[in-house]
Amino acid sequence: MVKLAVFDCDGTLIDSQVNILRAMASTFDRHGLAPPPEHATRRIVGLSLVEAMQALLPDAEPALHASLAQDYKHAFQRLRADKTLDPEPLYDGIADTLDHLRDNGWLLGVATGKSDRGLALALAHHGIADHFITLQTADRHPSKPHPSMLWTALADAGATSGDAVIIGDTVFDMAMGANAGVRAIGVDWGYHDAAELIDAGAVGVALDSAHLRRLIDG
Repeated sequence: MVKLAVFDCDGTLIDSQVNILRAMASTFDRHGLAPPPEHATRRIVGLSLVEAMQALLPDAEPALHASLAQDYKHAFQRLRADKTLDPEPLYDGIADTLDHLRDNGWLLGVATGKSDRGLALALAHHGIADHFITLQTADRHPSKPHPSMLWTALADAGATSGDAVIIGDTVFDMAMGANAGVRAIGVDWGYHDAAELIDAGAVGVALDSAHLRRLIDG
């Protein structure tokens, strides 16, 4: 039996909200728009960029959504070029959790709204890229909660949906799991609260990394 654990990135593995908020504020400012409230930006983390902009500005034209999405990428590139990116730490216990799972026979993957480049840089920064056998990003898939990322991760690993789990911090992750027939586990250190995650299909919500390991192991 192949066991596969797929992790969301932002808000689940990595605390990236400082850079996300800065990039979003810069993007809106360049378009002469008032930045969205920080809680609104946190709510859309995990969606692909165009869908995120649609959620933040539902009455705007599609061309503006596309332009904002592109400028958000450029904002991150400027932060990186200026060497002003926040370090984006791993959440407490995540490195040990990845080691524990790998040592206990789990294959690991990532499904994220980040780009290929953004994910690669984040994983390399923390020295954890070699833990994962499948990396699925917004560059090659429809936005969450579409199950495409999980379908591809399952195929890469040779796993069935019944032997897999998705771990995430948003209702988009939980709904993606439900849409793919994959068990979904929430974490309470990200951007959506525990009650929302349960309502969206989570079988449990981890309070810390040790609790997460227990939930994954079943």
